[in-house]
Amino acid sequence: MALFDWGTYNGKWKLHIAELLGMRLTEIPPYDFTRRRYVEEYFREYGELAKVFNTITAHSPYYSTVSEDEETLERARKGLIAAAKKAEMAGAEVFNLHLGGKLDDIDKTVEMSAETIKMILDNTEKIRISLETTYSRYLLGSIDEIKAIMETLNSNRVIISLQLENDWMREKNVYRTGLFHKASEETDEVFWINLLKKALDLCPDYLSLRFSQITGVKLRGIVVKKRVPLGMGYPKLETLTSALAKFIVREIYDEDLPTKIHLIYTGIPDTKYRDSVQLYSSVARELVPLIER
Repeated sequence: MALFDWGTYNGKWKLHIAELLGMRLTEIPPYDFTRRRYVEEYFREYGELAKVFNTITAHSPYYSTVSEDEETLERARKGLIAAAKKAEMAGAEVFNLHLGGKLDDIDKTVEMSAETIKMILDNTEKIRISLETTYSRYLLGSIDEIKAIMETLNSNRVIISLQLENDWMREKNVYRTGLFHKASEETDEVFWINLLKKALDLCPDYLSLRFSQITGVKLRGIVVKKRVPLGMGYPKLETLTSALAKFIVREIYDEDLPTKIHLIYTGIPDTKYRDSVQLYSSVARELVPLIER
């Protein structure tokens, strides 16, 4: 029996909006963990207010799990541990983590990142750590790299989280070419389904998905990406939502897998509520004919 939760990121003061809109999930945003005035009481209150949601997740602050500088790495680890503890206070079941950059030695990179994550695990009780995929092969966070970290840790509390537009940029080489429109036109449902299969193979009990549309340009050989409102960027929404609905029904629902699925909208703040509802409704419209057959 699949359970599908959806929603977006919300500070404590915005939870009432997500509740009114019927969202089943809320995520504590990364900046909540870096504001000094947000002490432990803030996160306990967040948890009390968020009990109406099926799922609470948290997005870690943007500290890298890897660094050649020992002092920088120590500060980052302390910050991530402190944030994960606060996330647990708020009742979060998932703590989503950006892995950061790479060293020249990929084996050392995986080992160092795994050690950082182990320290978070050792200093928390039951929260799961989701490792978010990245948009560039120059950064740590391809599916294969996350698989290597998960195998190193061998913990059921560590899962993969597909940031879907990042996976698209990385796998379609958009991070190198900057050809957003061309790559979007060439992306079919098979691409998305194969990607989702890889995530489910790594973590059959939890399919963690994140998405926003993007655009960008190539400047001096570097692709700069920018999040945009839904319907104004890439990759194409219709192809993704159709593939996602088919995957949920055929690979999870029909197989009677006990998989928890969440889809978190990660777009710009100005339109996040409208876009979250549009994203979910796009998936739901594709789901209906498949489950009514």
